Amino acid sequence: MLEVMRPGCEMSRPALPDLVLTQDMLGGSRVSGSSGGGRFDVTSEKNSLYLSAPNFANTITVDISHQLRCLSFPVTQWQGVLDEASDGKISWEDLRLYRGSFNSSAIQSTLRKLWALSDEEGTPSRLMARAAGCEILAELCRLSGTAFYSAKGGLAPWAIRRCQELMRERLSEDISLDELAAEAQLSSYHFARMFKQSVGVSPLVYLTQLRVEKACELLALTDLPIMDIALKTGYSSSQVLARVFFKHQHMSPSDYRRAVRVPYCF
Repeated sequence: MLEVMRPGCEMSRPALPDLVLTQDMLGGSRVSGSSGGGRFDVTSEKNSLYLSAPNFANTITVDISHQLRCLSFPVTQWQGVLDEASDGKISWEDLRLYRGSFNSSAIQSTLRKLWALSDEEGTPSRLMARAAGCEILAELCRLSGTAFYSAKGGLAPWAIRRCQELMRERLSEDISLDELAAEAQLSSYHFARMFKQSVGVSPLVYLTQLRVEKACELLALTDLPIMDIALKTGYSSSQVLARVFFKHQHMSPSDYRRAVRVPYCF
């Protein structure tokens, strides 16, 4: 993940073994060059998306200052997800989005959520990054003409229980989507979709709910410093916990502790 502000310039780069997704946050610039699908020359719109092919040396020029968000997918780490998202029907070379700008409300929404969560919690967790990547690759496959897997039936009850138990046991850790999927004996791509169908929210949202519930319990029943509570619930600082806690409880951890400890008056 990277967000940069640049003046108008030539942005060519050497070939990298990564698929790179870029979002133009401002629009209004003229973008020309080649990113793996032939030469293009377009006027960029606000929030429009660009895809750069792996192992291709980009030759891109932007005429005015621009603000970009960039997300990189190392192909060796994401090959399995691409195969599952497309049922093995699409390779990196087959993605049909390397020629200029395109729009996708699904991808744009995922990017907004990813950056918003990063603003709240700092460096993205492994669970957050992997889940967002699965959603984006599925949409890229759909836009390239291949229907992606649709989960049916959800998780087995034993798999739901085991994954929920694992999340509770490891609230303080940066648990990954792959680890949860392994408990359910599924791939991370299939697991993320089936968990949401079964539970009603994504694994990341469910984990956040568990962390906030545990923070409430510790605030009410212990005298632990808020920094210690943050670490016990998987957050790197009291400030990060405060941002997440306020979003869900509409008050700070300190205010919550005072509120639940007010003695009853008779």
